[in-house]
Amino acid sequence: MELGNVSQPVYGPGPEAPGSSTPGLVRMVHSFLRLVQPNALPIELIADFGRSQSEEAIGEQVQELLFYEVGFLVCIAIGLLFILLVPLVGCCFCCCRCCGNCGGRMYQKQGRRMGCQRRALWACVLLVSALLLAGNICAFISNTRFSQAVHGTFPNVNNTLDNIHTYVTSIPQQISFIIHSSDVPLGHANRSLQDIGPNLGGTILSSIRSSTDGALGSLQSLLQGMEMLAATFSTIAFNCSHLKELQSDYSPRLAGLRDSINQTLRRCGTPCDTVSPDGLTFSTNFSTIPSVEQQLKALNDVSGSNIVADLEKVNSTLDMIPAKVKEQSQDVVTKAQDQLGLIRQEIKSLQEQLPLLDVEKNVKAFVGNTMSMLEEYREPIIALDVLRWSVCILLCCMVLLVVLCNIIGLLLGPLGLKESVLPTQRSCLSNAGGNFFMAGVGFSFIFSWLLMLVVLITFVLGGNIYVLVCESWRSQQLFQLLDTPGLIPGFNLSELLGQEGGTTNFSEMYRQCQRDAALWQTLQLDQSVSLDELLNISQYTTEISTAFEKMDISLSPISLLNQSQRNLLLTASQKGQPPDFTSTLEQLDQNVTQGSLLDLAARLEQLADKVDVEVKEDLKADARKLRELDKEVQTSFSGLLQNLKENIQSVQNGAAKLEAQTKAALDKANKTQEFLDRETANIIKNETWAFLEKLLDFLETYIFWAKSRLTGDVARCKPVAQTLDNVEAIACDYILDSLNAFWFSLGWCTFFLLPSIILAVRLAKFYRRMNIADVYRNEALEMPPTFNFYKIPRPSTRH
Repeated sequence: MELGNVSQPVYGPGPEAPGSSTPGLVRMVHSFLRLVQPNALPIELIADFGRSQSEEAIGEQVQELLFYEVGFLVCIAIGLLFILLVPLVGCCFCCCRCCGNCGGRMYQKQGRRMGCQRRALWACVLLVSALLLAGNICAFISNTRFSQAVHGTFPNVNNTLDNIHTYVTSIPQQISFIIHSSDVPLGHANRSLQDIGPNLGGTILSSIRSSTDGALGSLQSLLQGMEMLAATFSTIAFNCSHLKELQSDYSPRLAGLRDSINQTLRRCGTPCDTVSPDGLTFSTNFSTIPSVEQQLKALNDVSGSNIVADLEKVNSTLDMIPAKVKEQSQDVVTKAQDQLGLIRQEIKSLQEQLPLLDVEKNVKAFVGNTMSMLEEYREPIIALDVLRWSVCILLCCMVLLVVLCNIIGLLLGPLGLKESVLPTQRSCLSNAGGNFFMAGVGFSFIFSWLLMLVVLITFVLGGNIYVLVCESWRSQQLFQLLDTPGLIPGFNLSELLGQEGGTTNFSEMYRQCQRDAALWQTLQLDQSVSLDELLNISQYTTEISTAFEKMDISLSPISLLNQSQRNLLLTASQKGQPPDFTSTLEQLDQNVTQGSLLDLAARLEQLADKVDVEVKEDLKADARKLRELDKEVQTSFSGLLQNLKENIQSVQNGAAKLEAQTKAALDKANKTQEFLDRETANIIKNETWAFLEKLLDFLETYIFWAKSRLTGDVARCKPVAQTLDNVEAIACDYILDSLNAFWFSLGWCTFFLLPSIILAVRLAKFYRRMNIADVYRNEALEMPPTFNFYKIPRPSTRH
């Protein structure tokens, strides 16, 4: 009985990743966040937060929470200081520059190492600008990736929810498949009942025939042997009678021919004295062959009896067993079929009682509400993302403006600078390069606090959400937190899954679903619902068993042989023994005549050549008659004699085994008859119970299969775990990683704005046109010979 396998649904592809990718940057962000927050998620603290009524307990919880967030708090403090101090420092710097301080005085002191200082500052500004540009490029990419992730979230979430919808839709289909599979065993059982004659009657017939076929075969073989033996005896009697007739026919001819030859020999005289025709007589008297009439009568009595008809009647009675079983079991079959119909109704009612269908309805409603809510907020979210993208692009352009000022300054400054020209006489190109440096410094002071404010807000939001949700999700600490009852107001996983008073463990459920376990095992429904009770059909099988217990199958009596038939067979085996054919066989081995007719004819022909003409013709005529008679005798007697000899040997061989064969057949028939009289009722009972067990085995096999499929194959929940993984990938890998990469890149740029300000201010003085310059005079001082080689410059101020 093939029940098949529960088919599993085909699901759509997983979420599609955004087109842009910055894996190295994302790893740097993760490392930074782990450095900021190395502590594990305080599950107990979050679960108990706010539940305590005392102010001291609440204060302790707040302290523990602040201690957990100490890394973020330190970063927030640094960011706030940056936001407050950088604009303040910028204002002070601007005022001081206006007053001629902090490098505001357009004077540059000349020295030997000015060129080295300028080149070093130029290289540092170039390096910082390159770092700013790299961070800005990463910010651009992250901003684009964030928009791609937001736009791709809706189709990704819809695909994921479609998979969940496919999953929950497959649950009633799989249950319906299991329920409709009950038609297979019920159909087998119903067909077995309809064919109870061939099925049950056939097994009863096989069991009875296994014991009767041997005895019937032995008796039939015995009867065939007696019939063949009787035919052989009849052939022997016929051959003996025919031989006697031939002997009576040929004896006068032999005697007449013998007398004729004697007369011819007497007329021949002395030359013929050596020849004697006395051998012209039969060597065997066929009338002395023993008679077989007694054997024929005994064997023919068996053939004329009704033993063969009785044995055929036994076979006919046995062949009628299936029809009798069908006729006598109609009431039982009707009752059993009624119970099968009740079993069918009971199994079909199972579809309304399984708790998996409640899970399907609740989850399907939840998925539908989620999809409608996403569709409702889709357009506003996309519109807000467009605005966010524009703002972020504007912020990136601010950094890019500073980088461009630095790059233009780095290009124009060296191009317009000549080392031999006094600072007060520097070219406009060089002066423009220095002014671009100062413009970059001004833009840095103006925009840096705004950049830091955006970085701080996105860092606090994105970093905390990533640490609290994504990291704890991957370590499954979040699932342990979700297992806390009442943590999320209005969310009860047990109620969502249709379990009244259930305590479903989210973590364990997720682990089970990752192993693609069935929902029945995952939700541990066997603790609340007993499949043994739902699939309990014992009351119906008991009714079927009771009906079969009351079924009475009676067969016609089977009698192989009666006593008179046994005696007849035994008598025939004893009287059917052949008479003593020993002397007869010896005589049959001799020639038909005592002397050879051909030899006598040859002697007469030899004498004819030696005697007178008068006797010569008579001798030749007698020799010719001998040859003709010999030919007739051989033709008439040889075949009969050979056939008689073979038949005698055949009956001797057959009759020698007949008595033993008869006793063996009768013994087997007696034992078989005793077995039938003793065991026929038991055979009927045992085969009836075997048929009933086979009938019930169809149902028990189906019940076992249905239980195993419901608990092992229906609603394999790997798609649920895959859905959670997809949600984690969409939220963490696509959206949060893009957001975190953006603030990290923007923070990177903001951080390097500080060295950019300092270096740009220092480098600008080497390219801007000064108002006051140092003048060098190379005077040779009169000094002792030891110092004649030194020249000391004398600076003087020139306006």
